[in-house]
Amino acid sequence: MARVVVDVMLKPEILDPQGQAVVAALARLGFDSITAVRQGKRFEVEVDGELTDARLDEVRQAAGTLLANPVIEDFDVRVESAV
Repeated sequence: MARVVVDVMLKPEILDPQGQAVVAALARLGFDSITAVRQGKRFEVEVDGELTDARLDEVRQAAGTLLANPVIEDFDVRVESAV
């Protein structure tokens, strides 16, 4: 079994209101050195059996089809652990 992580973030040109709200709250709490926050999503996907290139490609396809909206989001797929 292998664990694959998919990180999804808004594209840089897309406004991130949640990130702006967080950075404003941090400033109110005294964290003045933090000037920007972008909020994203993390998915941990477990793959049964050996992690082959074909299975990793399947996770990438799932990420581009369901986990991320490729119009406004970028995603990165990486292997966290392969057993």
